Amino acid sequence: MFANALKSIGSTNISANYSISQTLTSIAGPWKIYPAKNKKTGKECSVFVFDKKSLDSHRSNLSRAEAAEFKRALDVVIERLKKEASAIARLRHPGILEVVEPVEETRGGGLQFVAEAVTASLSGLLQEKDDQERGGASGRASRYVTEDADGNRRRREIEIDELEIQKGLLQVSKALEFMHENAHLVHGNLTPDAILINSKGDWKLSGMSFCSPLEGSAQTSIQPINLREALRHTPSLPRSVQLNIDYTSPDFVIDNNLTASADMFSLGLLIVALYNSPHRSPISCGGSLSAYQRLFQSSQTVPNSSNNFLSSRPLPKELTHHVLPRLITRRPAQRMTATEFQQSDYFNNILVSTIRFLDAFPAKTPNEKSQFLRGLIKVLPSFPKSVMEKKLLPALLEELKDKELVSLILHNVFKIIELLPSGKRAFADKVRPSLKEIFVSNVKTPQEKDPARDAGLMIVIEHLAIIGDNCGGKEFKDDILPIIFNALESPTPSLVDAGLRSLPSVLPHLDFSTIKNELFPVVATIFSRTSSLAIKVRGLQAFVTLCGGSNDFGDDDGLDGLAPQKKKATSSTALDKFTMQEKLVPLIKNIKTKEPAVMMAALRVLKVVGEVADADFVAMDILPILWHMSLGPLLDLKQFQAFMELIKTLSSRVEEEQTKKLQELAGANSAGSGLKDDFMSFGPVAGSTLDANGTTEADFESLVKGTTGSSSANPLDSGWDAMSPKATVSSPTVGSRKTTPTVAFSWSTPPASVSGASASSAKLQQPGFRTVTPDLASFKPMSPAATQFSQALQPESKTSSTFSTAPLQPQTTSINWGAAASTNTNTSSSNLWSTPSTTQQQPPTSAFGSLSLSPPPQQQQQQQTQTRLSSFSLPPPPGASTTTTTTTTTSGLSGFSLAPPPGAGSLSSSSTTTSAFGNLGSLNNMNSLASLAAANKPTTTTSSMNSMATMGMGMMTMKNMSTNAAGGSGGMSMNSMMGLSRMGQQQQQQGQGQGQKTGLDKYESLL
Repeated sequence: MFANALKSIGSTNISANYSISQTLTSIAGPWKIYPAKNKKTGKECSVFVFDKKSLDSHRSNLSRAEAAEFKRALDVVIERLKKEASAIARLRHPGILEVVEPVEETRGGGLQFVAEAVTASLSGLLQEKDDQERGGASGRASRYVTEDADGNRRRREIEIDELEIQKGLLQVSKALEFMHENAHLVHGNLTPDAILINSKGDWKLSGMSFCSPLEGSAQTSIQPINLREALRHTPSLPRSVQLNIDYTSPDFVIDNNLTASADMFSLGLLIVALYNSPHRSPISCGGSLSAYQRLFQSSQTVPNSSNNFLSSRPLPKELTHHVLPRLITRRPAQRMTATEFQQSDYFNNILVSTIRFLDAFPAKTPNEKSQFLRGLIKVLPSFPKSVMEKKLLPALLEELKDKELVSLILHNVFKIIELLPSGKRAFADKVRPSLKEIFVSNVKTPQEKDPARDAGLMIVIEHLAIIGDNCGGKEFKDDILPIIFNALESPTPSLVDAGLRSLPSVLPHLDFSTIKNELFPVVATIFSRTSSLAIKVRGLQAFVTLCGGSNDFGDDDGLDGLAPQKKKATSSTALDKFTMQEKLVPLIKNIKTKEPAVMMAALRVLKVVGEVADADFVAMDILPILWHMSLGPLLDLKQFQAFMELIKTLSSRVEEEQTKKLQELAGANSAGSGLKDDFMSFGPVAGSTLDANGTTEADFESLVKGTTGSSSANPLDSGWDAMSPKATVSSPTVGSRKTTPTVAFSWSTPPASVSGASASSAKLQQPGFRTVTPDLASFKPMSPAATQFSQALQPESKTSSTFSTAPLQPQTTSINWGAAASTNTNTSSSNLWSTPSTTQQQPPTSAFGSLSLSPPPQQQQQQQTQTRLSSFSLPPPPGASTTTTTTTTTSGLSGFSLAPPPGAGSLSSSSTTTSAFGNLGSLNNMNSLASLAAANKPTTTTSSMNSMATMGMGMMTMKNMSTNAAGGSGGMSMNSMMGLSRMGQQQQQQGQGQGQKTGLDKYESLL
């Protein structure tokens, strides 16, 4: 059906300029109503469509005469509908349907026109109420759903209560008053189909197909009707295009008079139908004139007060006692007029009077408007929800154009939004656009003072909680946040204060980026520029809210005059830690005033920031600010104690975190930790300590008595040839190097491996001293070895010398100089320079690493138990004393003492000699050995010198051979050997000088 209707109107001007929905809104008599929207303006409206083809179904099974009669009747119907549309378009009244586009004919012979947006007809609404009362009608649920031109579907609220009926009847009576007294017209067909309900809930009068001028009237714009022709019922035509006799006055049917009182009789029947169940007229004749006439012949069948006006439900007393008896009466002169009906007791209540006053609001005086708006907020809860949403709210928003009434109107608007269950829809569709237009779009300079606008802004700020509950996040940011900024930037301090106090209601509806980049800079600017103490405090409270804190505190800040309201704090932190530390804390630091209220408000800000800031920032920035503020001269004891409590709390937090950090670091570095103050040790001053240098009482006794020991413990006293036959010079095998490393020289070569028996017998037959000739064919390419500088220094024990270092121990080939083994263990153990020679050998050392040799690991462990050595003490004469037991000899050599020669003695047990300064190398021991032997044994100087000369020749020979064999690679060994040779010569000269006259000879001469 709708497709045929749209096809018939496809080429009209209406179809070109309006987008029409396919969902049927309602049916009003012969008209089908569809929602539409203007394509240019976007304004919603309704399109009334009459499809001529819908009547063709009644043409079937008709005779030729009946068909001709049907065609004539159909043409009459078309003319009546055109007349109706034209009459509605000519009559301009708030109670009459407003026509937007005049009627047009379609190609199929139908009609259409555009009127204001209509949501339902009264007949359709009453039918739906009947369906609800009967438990619902299956298959007709779509009646309760409306759809606009954009396809948006929403459930229509069906509510016809007492106030709705009173309000609607009042509007209809005003429309009738206009027609009777101003237009001089009779409606003639006042039925529920003739009353439409618009989007605001107002009842609009329509259905003027049978309207006619009053008798004796000069009205010529509308043609009068023929009552006989209008009353004649045509069975072939639907009843919707014919006069409904059930709501017709006897003036028409019986008296054939066109009077205004006839409409008032129809109004009485309509009132009864509104309260009846089902919602029908008390007169029911089925369209038959004879049946209608018979009803009025008996008082029992005519509606009156005795039979409750034939209503199945009780009627209001005001209607039964005063209104209906003067409306439903046979005599037209006894009926009340439309004006009298409006003044009846039926409308004498506060709600109806409020609606009537609001309808006439533009004509009231400013004083009357102000008084009305102040009292309206008290009676709003008594209004039905549909009346508030559809009638009161739109009427109030239309009056916002009066700036002097903005604040009063907004009070009532927000009260209605709070009371409505569908407040979100009403706020989004009606209120939010109006607020944006008033406070954002039409405001050019917000900094200028405008008392009326500021009063309205104050109302908006105070109701931000209601706005937030009925507004989405995006809409709040786009439309409401600019209003808040205008309030914060206002020159009125009370408005700024209200804006700052409203932040707890604002933050939950904003995202983090908006708060940080848009809201916080505005609040910070206000706080920095204001000179008001109250705004300073409110700004600090706003900072607490922005940081996620709460301003619910019990102590008084001295600002009760501003009537602060406690707001709930946001649960989530709005600002991040960086913004608090880098932007917020500097603002607090720059506060100049010393007022206690400001100081205490700043204390709360720093407390919130201190809970989330880093520990080092708390220590370096927040605590100094707190100490500075706590010493303010205006603070009392309680306020000072509050500062101290926060200082202690934050200090404890810093202490705990720093302690935990240091404990974690100490645990990670515990494996390689050592003394951190060893750089403070310098060693004793030379000569400040008494060092016995290993001498015993026997040594001292032989010294003072001038006697010598039975045998010398020094094997060099009798030369190298006098060594024990058991003492051998052997080269370590490969197996022995793996277990016991020996002394290494740059010219050392690995010896040929021989069997154990043959090697030992050969070594026993060798003399005590021989010249070592290196095997030139065994030289291998040299490669750099690790040195003592390639590894990190390790901390030394407290008992080691300050200047001694432990050289590295790279594995190289070497010659074991092998100490001479003595059969007398006591004599050997008493040798101060003796070294173990049984199975333990000297560790090899690379000649390119350093000039010192590292003692074996056992000796390194024994060095940790030695006493602190003298820095500049000289060693005692070799073999000065003997011991009877095998002990570990601890040398008292200083940091510059000379090391003994290799193989000075052999012990069956470990005998350790520690040299605190070992960087002169093992080769230097040869020269020092000769000098010391000369100093202690004058009688063997010659032999010692000869021995040393022989050693020197051997060393020179080895150096030359090393130079010829190694070529350029042996340059470093040659230079080192030359330096060692010079040092040995100097020591020999010093030994010769000492050998001429020793200190012992001087002492003997003294005795």
